[in-house]
This record gives sequence, C-alpha cells and structure tokens, in this order.
Amino acid sequence: MFMPMKDVLTAAVRLAGKVHTTPVVRSRQLDELTGARLFLKCENLQRIGAFKIRGATNAVLALDLESAGRGVLTHSSGNHGQALALAARERGIPCTVVMPRNSAAVKKAAVEGYGARVVESAPGSAAREALTAQLAAETGATVIHPYDHRDVIAGQGTAALELLAAHPEIEILIAPIGGGGLLAGSALAAEAVFNGANASSASTHPVLVYGAEPETADDAAQSLAAGRIVTRNDNATIADGLRTAAVGHLVFPILQRRVEAILTVSEAEIVRAMRFVWERLKLVIEPSSAVAVAAVLRHRELFQGRAVGVILTGGNVDLDRLPWL
Repeated sequence: MFMPMKDVLTAAVRLAGKVHTTPVVRSRQLDELTGARLFLKCENLQRIGAFKIRGATNAVLALDLESAGRGVLTHSSGNHGQALALAARERGIPCTVVMPRNSAAVKKAAVEGYGARVVESAPGSAAREALTAQLAAETGATVIHPYDHRDVIAGQGTAALELLAAHPEIEILIAPIGGGGLLAGSALAAEAVFNGANASSASTHPVLVYGAEPETADDAAQSLAAGRIVTRNDNATIADGLRTAAVGHLVFPILQRRVEAILTVSEAEIVRAMRFVWERLKLVIEPSSAVAVAAVLRHRELFQGRAVGVILTGGNVDLDRLPWL
C-alpha cells in the first residue's frame, strides 16, 4: 500500500493539543566533536517519555466509534504499549498490551499505570505476535501495530515535521530504527516539507534522511542492502526499543525510496553516547535514543559542516540497570 506524505500533515492537525511540541536542544561540545551543527529533538520530554505517543494517539483518534468500542490491542516491549494505554484511556476505551517477559520492569509498570491490561508472552517477535493474534480473535479488539500501521507511521512523522518547521536550515535528519515507523514517518515528513505540502515549513533544499541501528540488531541495514526485508532473530542489544526482528512491510518501501542509508554502531558506542548526553547535556535518554547520537559521532565524515536534526526518541530508563554501572 502506497502511503502519501499528506498523511503526516493530517496527523499533525489531529494531534494538535494532544501531544507536546518538544524542545530542540543545541550542544557546543557535540558540534565540536562532530564538526556539524546538531539540533536535538527532545522526544524524551514527550508525554509518556517517548515519541510513541504521537503514533498511538493518531491511530486511536482515527478509529470509528464501533471499532473504538471494541478496544485496542498491541504487542510492545514498552514505549508503544505505554503510549497506546494512555491514548486509549483518554478516549475511554479498553486496551490490552502483550509484553515479552524480559521487558524492562519500569515499562511494564508504566503500561499498567496507564490503565491497560498486560499479558506476558515469551521473548521474541514471533511469540508476541502469535499471542496478539489470538487475543484479537477472542476479543474483536483493533490491533494497533507498534510500527507497521499507517496511522502510527504518520503520527510518528510529526516529530520530524515539527523539527524541520522550527529549523528549516536542517540538511540531514537522523533517527534510530527498530521496526521503522519513526524513520518512515520522518522520511515522509521531509518529503512533505521539501515539496511545499506544508506551507508553514516549506524548504528550499531536500533533506537527506538516515537511520541509526545497533550492529547487533542490523536487520534494517541488511534489508536495504539486500533490497528485501531481512529477518534477524538474534537482536541482542542494550537498545531494547530496537530489538525488532525485521522492518515492517508498509515501512520498507518508504525506506527504500527516501532513506540514504542505515548507519550502524557498536554497543560500546551506544553506552558512551548515552553517558555523554546524560553528563554534558543533562538529558535523560534511553539507549535507543543514544544510537542516533552514536551514529553521528562514528560516521562524522557524513555530517561535517552540515546542519543535522537528531531525534532523541525516549527517556524511559530503568535506573537500577544503568549500562555503565
């Protein structure tokens, strides 16, 4: 299914007043280290502590009354589950979230705190997807996929739309990729801005879009290189939000059309970038957010002398399990 860039603009209208317009932070030290001018979009300061509230809220608000009445259902390692739980609560409909047993305890508690029912599954995408399908058949709830869902992708893209509107000088945009909803939405937003579809943020230059991914969970990088979706089931990375086995079928054509490359980084580089942001910028980010910062630091030759937008995706961290302890 072809997904038009105007979906992101529609989502921006729908989400007005429902999500935060998050701040953009600059860092002289990061600029000096990378040779670039970085603009950090702080989705770690978003509602539920992550960009996921954008896609989940857009998807819930797009439901007709009959579908909404049957409730919503998803599978998630944490942030999407929290987002859908809150979006469902605000619309007054039931929500069930399938979570793998190895999800961070702080994220499970947050999902339940927003009023959703948590059903645990075995680790791995196949197990949680199978349980989600079973529950959907039993309850009739609408499945809101964490990333391979048209309204979710469009909602996630509004973060990039805001960033590019506030800073039209940005030449390159980079975001982490797990399943690809954020990166695909960001690519559509960049396309909309350059094509003048959003008059308030029209750009005079195309914005290059890059993804950032852990080396140990590089299914997206492998997929773009192979020209087909590659599944990787051994995605062992500290960046728990990026442990998806494969990018989505709706996502992949967008990545092929609009993303320059997926840049990979090591686990050690993720930890160093995360600690740098905590210590120097005083921003609490989770490892998945740090992947994009690490990619700019590792591949700085791509970004030197350019204005670069970086999406810091979330800040939901288990403080008892910090990676440098």
